[in-house]
Amino acid sequence: MSGHDSKYFSTTKKGEIPELKEELNSQYKDKRKDAVKKVIAAMTVGKDVSSLFTDVVNCMQTENLELKKLVYLYLINYAKSQPDLAILAVNTFVKDSQDPNPLIRALAVRTMGCIRVDKITEYLCDPLQKCLKDDDPYVRKTAAICVAKLFDINAELVEDRGFLEALKDLISDNNPMVVANAVAALAEIQENSTSPIFEINSTTLTKLLTALNECTEWGQVFILDALSRYKAADPREAENIVERVTPRLQHANCAVVLSAVKMILQQMELITSTDVIRNLCKKMAPPLVTLLSAEPEIQYVALRNINLIVQKRPTILAHEIKVFFCKYNDPIYVKMEKLEIMIKLASDRNIDQVLLEFKEYATEVDVDFVRKAVRAIGRCAIKLERAAERCISVLLELIKIKVNYVVQEAIIVIKDIFRRYPNTYESIIATLCESLDTLDEPEAKASMIWIIGEYAERIDNADELLESFLENFPEEPALVQLQLLTATVKLFLKKPTEGPQQMIQVVLNNATVETDNPDLRDRAYIYWRLLSTDPEAAKDVVLAEKPVITDDSNQLDPSLLDELLTNISTLSSVYHKPPEAFVTRLKTTVQKTEDEDFAEGSEAGYSSSNPVDSAASPPATTGNIPQHAGRQPAPAPAVPAPVPDLLGDLMGLDNAAIVPVDEPITSSGPPLPVVVPASSGQGLQISAQLSRRDGQVFYSMLFENNSQTVLDGFMIQFNKNTFGLAAAGPLQIPPLQPGTSARTMLPMVLFQNMSPGPPSSLLQVAVKNNQQPVWYFTDKIILHALFSEDGRMERGTFLETWRSLPDSNEVQKEFPGITITSIESTIDLLTAFNMFFIAKRKNGNQDVIYLSAKDPRDVPFLIELTAMVGQPGLKCAVKTPTPEIAPLFFEAVELLFRS
Repeated sequence: MSGHDSKYFSTTKKGEIPELKEELNSQYKDKRKDAVKKVIAAMTVGKDVSSLFTDVVNCMQTENLELKKLVYLYLINYAKSQPDLAILAVNTFVKDSQDPNPLIRALAVRTMGCIRVDKITEYLCDPLQKCLKDDDPYVRKTAAICVAKLFDINAELVEDRGFLEALKDLISDNNPMVVANAVAALAEIQENSTSPIFEINSTTLTKLLTALNECTEWGQVFILDALSRYKAADPREAENIVERVTPRLQHANCAVVLSAVKMILQQMELITSTDVIRNLCKKMAPPLVTLLSAEPEIQYVALRNINLIVQKRPTILAHEIKVFFCKYNDPIYVKMEKLEIMIKLASDRNIDQVLLEFKEYATEVDVDFVRKAVRAIGRCAIKLERAAERCISVLLELIKIKVNYVVQEAIIVIKDIFRRYPNTYESIIATLCESLDTLDEPEAKASMIWIIGEYAERIDNADELLESFLENFPEEPALVQLQLLTATVKLFLKKPTEGPQQMIQVVLNNATVETDNPDLRDRAYIYWRLLSTDPEAAKDVVLAEKPVITDDSNQLDPSLLDELLTNISTLSSVYHKPPEAFVTRLKTTVQKTEDEDFAEGSEAGYSSSNPVDSAASPPATTGNIPQHAGRQPAPAPAVPAPVPDLLGDLMGLDNAAIVPVDEPITSSGPPLPVVVPASSGQGLQISAQLSRRDGQVFYSMLFENNSQTVLDGFMIQFNKNTFGLAAAGPLQIPPLQPGTSARTMLPMVLFQNMSPGPPSSLLQVAVKNNQQPVWYFTDKIILHALFSEDGRMERGTFLETWRSLPDSNEVQKEFPGITITSIESTIDLLTAFNMFFIAKRKNGNQDVIYLSAKDPRDVPFLIELTAMVGQPGLKCAVKTPTPEIAPLFFEAVELLFRS
């Protein structure tokens, strides 16, 4: 829309939709065009204008390109929710794909590719094949991208219709933009495919390098990214490729520059000539430096990429350290990155310049930046031995400024310098000790305490200094406490006089008796035993020579660095993480095989379904599925009416199943539904539910004593039920004190206590204890808790079983209130409850899933679920030799999806 079209977004009157409908059917072209603009405006701000679908589609028959684009935009948005009506537009699409105007031909194919509706996809193939061979390059380049979109919708169709071969032919096209789009489409398809589809050979390489000079900037990015995956046959070929790509370093677009750098770095691995590598490093420096004159956001991306590059090839920017000096108006995130790179580029030749910069940064106002600058000085000292003394001089000058956080950071880094160069710079300890009173940060305190303990023999008043810290020992953070403990032991071993001896007693007592920290307590006990049994051994352990440290804290693992360098100019190089670490789900396309074809639906006997065209394997699960979680807790009223059978059994007519309490078995797990609320149970609340774990059925129970008396002697009895569920042993609950609770998993056996009559999910239970009357309650038998782990079927077996069962054994039920948000998560959920995935297919715009399960009597359940993802409504059909159990199955399915 043009700038003056804002009027279409103005607030409309009450009868908006009828008015728009009338305008869309107007005989005047301008009025129809304005009406479509209003519809698009309403759609843009989130209003539902899907009811105007037919009227908008009628406006497609126009020569006006602007109006056609608007109608196509509307179609892309609403075709998914109105797939049947979208078919009405197919004829116009096909007609437009043969229009004399190449813009309209390309627009038709692009729109058909964007409408992700299977029915339209079928009609797209013929126009797409023609457009891939169109005379106009604009149409061909649009068709190339459309193939990638079609592959995402239906990979098998793309392979069967030969689109991949047509796409590979476009790499030889005489138009560079067509070549670039073909490369982009093939690269996209390759990412989503398990088999090799796009492999560059020497012939393809020449064509791509030729097209590189003539196509647009983003076309160049696609081609360079594809070339970066090509492994040259020998050093000579690698040099030739680099020579052809090097001019791209002068490009104005940052993405092209970074893609060229990535490609050159990859080929440099194969080049053996040191002169060639040196010249390439010189050529790459200026374009990388130029990136730092862009806006801050681009600077940051460039700096994150440069950080990786200098770790691999520090010589590229070795002479350009000045460009990384921070400017006063740089954002903090840019300054932090520049500091990192300056540390990596610091050398004996430039360290004086770098230290002057760092010293200036340490007087800035931004506290985080100042801390980072002080730490940077320390890291340079650890990295460059010959510059260590100059670094320490700068740190001492900063300490004299007496700025609290600067002093504390300086002490932290000086501790590391002492670790790196033992027995070299200890003369500055006296200066450090002057700043003891200003320390209030745990890390700075811990560092100072370490220095005092490590060099106690050189500090005359070491015991007094440590004693000043010991006064607040119990209140100190764990980091400081641990250092105080070790430093005091060191002091005692180096100066075993009366003062340190008293200190060690106090510290060990505090660290063993007065603390809750297990790390501190364990270390204190070890020291105590060492000192009391063998002081010499304690010296060997505590005063042992420490390994010299190096500054590798910000160096990436070589294999990770190589992987990140192959992803330069992507998010991966900004995050410094491989793509799989932050891309949560990558789509994989499963290739179709012969044995995955299902027969026609009518022959197989599937209910109200079209033929099952293909069955894809279930996706790999990407998370832990909880054990049979079942229902969410909800108060359920106790059933006070007495049950005669239960009463008789519980009062002694059948005592075989009643065993007094032995040892309690407790189990943690998800919240359980309340079956006897405290208000009905005289303060005793019982929550319970059937569950399954490791192939065994349990009755999970939680007893909460809200009464004022101790409750003990718990027993349980189950009434006769459809599956003959009974307790396999005693109810093991310890005496319950007032205000306490106990949880148990009661093992269950099946087919012990069968009830006659039609199947029912009713489970009647009675629980008694020594202090209260018998509590009766009813619970539900959740069928999925009884499904066995061996219910998975082969596809062939599934088909044969389905065909062998009469149609009368199939029962259906619809659940209008259930919405399926993801097919993959639905399959994962059902698999966790022993309903195993067999196949899935598309039926129009609906997804159909087939699963199998098996009950404890090895009776199979063949399940068909039909739903439209994201839309309310789930249709469930089950075919089984025992259809009378189907209502129990539907209860279980509804319970699973609603919880």
